[in-house]
Amino acid sequence: MSRETGLEEILEELRKYLEFQKNLGLETLIMRKKREDKDKTRAEQEENPLTDQGKNIIKVQEQLSIFDTTRKPTLEEIREEIGDCTRCKLHRWRTNIVFGEGNPNAKIVFVGEGPGEEEDKQGRPFVGKAGQLLNRILNAMGLNRSDVYICNVVKCRPPGNRTPEPDEIGTCEQFLFKQIKAIEPDIIVCLGNVAAQTILRTKDKLANLRGRFHYYGKAKVMATYHPAALLRNPNLKKLLWEDMQIVIKELNLSVPEKK
Repeated sequence: MSRETGLEEILEELRKYLEFQKNLGLETLIMRKKREDKDKTRAEQEENPLTDQGKNIIKVQEQLSIFDTTRKPTLEEIREEIGDCTRCKLHRWRTNIVFGEGNPNAKIVFVGEGPGEEEDKQGRPFVGKAGQLLNRILNAMGLNRSDVYICNVVKCRPPGNRTPEPDEIGTCEQFLFKQIKAIEPDIIVCLGNVAAQTILRTKDKLANLRGRFHYYGKAKVMATYHPAALLRNPNLKKLLWEDMQIVIKELNLSVPEKK
């Protein structure tokens, strides 16, 4: 066996091992070596940093970098991972997967419950009547859809616009969390109970959560009412706007003057 062939086999074994760890969801890899081996390797590299051994180490590091599970995913990679999803039963009734849209570098992400009928047809989030109301809310905050990112907890429409079931949320929420990781927003606005309870990992009702910031990692989270709830009960508009004023102040947004 040549030295080059041996190195290739070692690389292949390392790739398989790292892929195994990646599938387990492990974020870091802890590798241990004997102290004397470390000292020997360091001494050899200091003596001649451009030896074949040093070059091979660099080659290994470059090839293993593709398995770095701690790096930030891109939205394109997340959408590709979802594919033509059949992971839960919602795929049986959908027309289109509604992934999300907006600014990939947004400071604020709006998270809804799931797609409705119009969203399912178009493959875009918040384009029905609730979406039109959300657009007006954004405009009142001095924002446009292109300034923010909009998505849902589940990416397929629940039949009859029912509330997503726990198993459906549990299957799909991983992609929401990855979207948030990709965007790294300053603020997440949860529209409705499902979004708030999923993001905050709580069973508390929205009435107990709204009106103040919570945290998801480093991002501040504001839980408020879904625009669809405002369409059913216009009295909730005042409460939602109170929540949005807290967000406006936090982001130091310039609110347009009323005409």
